[in-house]
Amino acid sequence: MKAATLSWIIALSGLAAPHAASAQPSVELDTQMFVERVTTDVNGRSRRILASADKVAPGDQLIVIVHWRNAGNAPLRDQAVVRSLPRGMQIDPTDPTMQVSVDGGAHWGRMDQLWLPTPLGGTRRAVAADVTHIRWSLPQAVPPGHAGRLSYRATMR
Repeated sequence: MKAATLSWIIALSGLAAPHAASAQPSVELDTQMFVERVTTDVNGRSRRILASADKVAPGDQLIVIVHWRNAGNAPLRDQAVVRSLPRGMQIDPTDPTMQVSVDGGAHWGRMDQLWLPTPLGGTRRAVAADVTHIRWSLPQAVPPGHAGRLSYRATMR
């Protein structure tokens, strides 16, 4: 009998969870990705252009732009924009406002602060190829409807 009551409590708490989550402010995210190409103009000068990233190949330099907007009815406080990196993409982690994770988002920091275990029981410093997620903290008290954009560079491996 107690097991049946416990399962009902768990079931009801599961139903209540979406209502609590919907009451929190929300951040809408939209991502655009471009390939940076270097071409030569008629005068022989190099020109950088941004092209659609419909087709990417190993070695392509990418520029990723993340647009964010406070879609809630309350100001955002202590919020962050978190993006997972697609397989094969290696970021340039030099942006001082960006934090990275090398373990699926469990731990965050700058590249020089992160370490990974080695197969033989030691540790090694994390490198850009190890990054699984990136994160930026949003400005304090973002009013409803306000928006911004963040960007980062990456290379296709």
